[in-house]
Amino acid sequence: MTRTPSSMKELGTAAPDFSLPDVVTGKQVSRQSVAGPKGMLAMFICRHCPFVKHVQGELASIAREYAGSGVGIVAISANDATSHPEDSPAKLADQAKVLDFNFPYLFDETQQVARAYDARCTPDYFLYDGRGKLVYRGQLDDSRPGNDVPVTGRDLRAALDAVVAGHAVSPEQRPSIGCNIKWRSTQER
Repeated sequence: MTRTPSSMKELGTAAPDFSLPDVVTGKQVSRQSVAGPKGMLAMFICRHCPFVKHVQGELASIAREYAGSGVGIVAISANDATSHPEDSPAKLADQAKVLDFNFPYLFDETQQVARAYDARCTPDYFLYDGRGKLVYRGQLDDSRPGNDVPVTGRDLRAALDAVVAGHAVSPEQRPSIGCNIKWRSTQER
């Protein structure tokens, strides 16, 4: 299991635009349609990764908990579905249905959106405020597969709570760790 850290993109950068198909509905979803008045959480996840499998139930819980908070939530999978068929749109749709995701789950076939966000791993989280500026890019919590630390979503929840309340998010942030995104070319990022 490869352990790849998130890029820790510079705080304050603007949220890149996107328009990608939702794996469940087939409809195009844009950043503007997802972002809420208080902000947007973009999560780069997939189906096959053990790090995502470890936290996917908590991600579904967080999305339910923050529904109606003013922060829009979206998941994006950018893995090469040719080399990783478990991450094909049909399989991602199954994952979304089984876990009852209440947020759009998008497929980034060209991987251009993942590159624009500087996503490196699954899971990788990017939280933007209501002005579309990056305020959090880090881990869900300290739990990892096999380390016996409970999955609580503590770090991401603290950032979400701050954004919802209109407070500053602590700049003390630890990188997410996960599987590297499966890039289509032979060149890794």
